[in-house]
Amino acid sequence: MPGVEGQERFAGGVNEVERVGRFVHRPVGPWTPAVHALLRHLRAAGFTQAPAVHGHDGAGREVLDFIAGEVPDYPLPEYVRTDAALVAVGTLLRRLHDATAGFTPPPDAVWQLPPRKPAEVVCHGDLAPYNCVFRGGELVAAIDFDTAHPGPRLWDVAYTAYRFVPLSGPGNPDFTAPLPEQLRRLRLLSDAYGLDAADRRRLPGTAVRRVRALAGHIRDQAALGHPAFTRHLAEGHADLYDADAAHLDRHRDALSAA
Repeated sequence: MPGVEGQERFAGGVNEVERVGRFVHRPVGPWTPAVHALLRHLRAAGFTQAPAVHGHDGAGREVLDFIAGEVPDYPLPEYVRTDAALVAVGTLLRRLHDATAGFTPPPDAVWQLPPRKPAEVVCHGDLAPYNCVFRGGELVAAIDFDTAHPGPRLWDVAYTAYRFVPLSGPGNPDFTAPLPEQLRRLRLLSDAYGLDAADRRRLPGTAVRRVRALAGHIRDQAALGHPAFTRHLAEGHADLYDADAAHLDRHRDALSAA
């Protein structure tokens, strides 16, 4: 609100977020109790690259740490495209997954995205540049855990690879890299995370399924009348993801060999 020191609103891709001093106030959903339990577990496990939970405000919104820095959006700034950023996000994702391995969700846990088997870890679900905080060009934290859900490690790695390598097709204007560069950067991310040989072979096929699931999620939410997803569908996001999935499918063998 104007005139209140340290207070500002951010219009995100899905939610409207308000910062008040050291805290961020965000809308809640049925999944919020499970996400809060996860964030508290992460803090107790020593993972500090995620916001801490501070309950709810008088309007019922969740209150989280405000993590100062830059949250990039498309077109991506140059510092997000570096090898150093790619290594940093792979390392962060591995530490995040390892910290969730001992987490027991509440018995009545509700997740925004459907849990997937095997439930090896709790996936972030949307670890992309727009959900990362950078400071001085260096990755410092992951934010927006609303899409967290139990699932395989590779399901989460595949999505982060799609966004950060990136594994997009030539028709996608968002930081499209030629195939040889995609292969090189995919190896770099896999090394940073520490994927074993079997998961490296499965990664391209998993990425195809993950990107198709993203397109399906947009269409499902738009059909339910969600304003943000209705806008994304009208802007052609789902079609773009389908095209990227087709690109990955065409080059699956080369990606697996790399």
